[in-house]
Amino acid sequence: MIEAFAPGTGTERTARTGAPGPLARSRAALWQAIADRDEYAAGAAVFAALDSGVSPEDALLEIIAPVQRTVGEEWAANRITVAQEHAATAIHDRVIAAMAHRVPVDRPPAARRAAVTVACVDGEWHALPARILAEVLRYRGHRVDFLGAQVPTPHLIAHLHQTGPDAVALSSSIPTRLPVAHAAITAVQAVGIPVIAGGAAFGADGSRARLLGADAWAPDARAAAHVLERGLRSLVPGDARQIVDDLPHLSDQEYTMVSRGRRQLVKNTLAGLEERVPAMRAYTAAQHERTAEDVAHIVDFLAVALYTDDVDAFADFTAWTGDILAARGVPAHALDPALALLQGELKDFPRALTLLDAGRAALGGRAHRPPSPAPGSAV
Repeated sequence: MIEAFAPGTGTERTARTGAPGPLARSRAALWQAIADRDEYAAGAAVFAALDSGVSPEDALLEIIAPVQRTVGEEWAANRITVAQEHAATAIHDRVIAAMAHRVPVDRPPAARRAAVTVACVDGEWHALPARILAEVLRYRGHRVDFLGAQVPTPHLIAHLHQTGPDAVALSSSIPTRLPVAHAAITAVQAVGIPVIAGGAAFGADGSRARLLGADAWAPDARAAAHVLERGLRSLVPGDARQIVDDLPHLSDQEYTMVSRGRRQLVKNTLAGLEERVPAMRAYTAAQHERTAEDVAHIVDFLAVALYTDDVDAFADFTAWTGDILAARGVPAHALDPALALLQGELKDFPRALTLLDAGRAALGGRAHRPPSPAPGSAV
């Protein structure tokens, strides 16, 4: 998911010849190195671009970020494995670290510098987008504490009490972490520090960031830097909101009941599937485990859609899951019995039924297309 803070521009070409421009050639060289699992060639591709005059910021956002996005697309299309995706991400991470030791930073006047803490919300393992943001801010001369992946909110707050930054940038790529992100946003604001939210979990237009009360949203690292440089409103420590103040629909308790009943919902749905799909009785242990994981993901996305009251989010997830299954040779309609069984389990939950109806409609109406990275994924 490089959508979090660092999208690239894609395919620029020279105006005179129409041939691929220098950034496109650098992306091609980096992608070949990544495909070959050649860390040295990857570094050479990026350093050659820097030596040719490409700025560090452009190297991050116009070369590394688009290639990482391609990695995610290749995984979604089942052309590379999860292990290969992790290896590619690790190579990019090491190249970025090498850049930090190679490229000097021109520090602006103190009046234009800010102290920023950049962190992924608890449970968010995709740290590369936040790492790219941290590096962009550092190259612009700001003082940055990069806390990395999966930062528990109490530890984040303790760090803020010790360091007192001007702002916190929170990254979340997977929508199922949105309730945790919401708690982190309100906790940070309670100590008087504004929050910039970024990442595909917050929506392509930042609608979920606004819903959860973030002080600002940024679709990419440059936008986040501009928000920071324009300045954020001052907050009064202790002026915390209650979660229900932002999300009054939570008073119906549907989110709470579904999230607390997750294990039983998964168990009952799996039992129902074995009755409806007799072939499941012949599944291997590994196939049973994968099916249980798929059902658990459906329940998790249903819960977060209840949390945000976002019908489109659940429909998008269902359509994406169907595409992923199709890329792996499993008919997308295999999801429908699970959704139908969940409707039976949640027959007294009107919002959940609306979401499940939307998911089934999206599944039935999905056009054949190659899958893209998950809605909010950070591969």
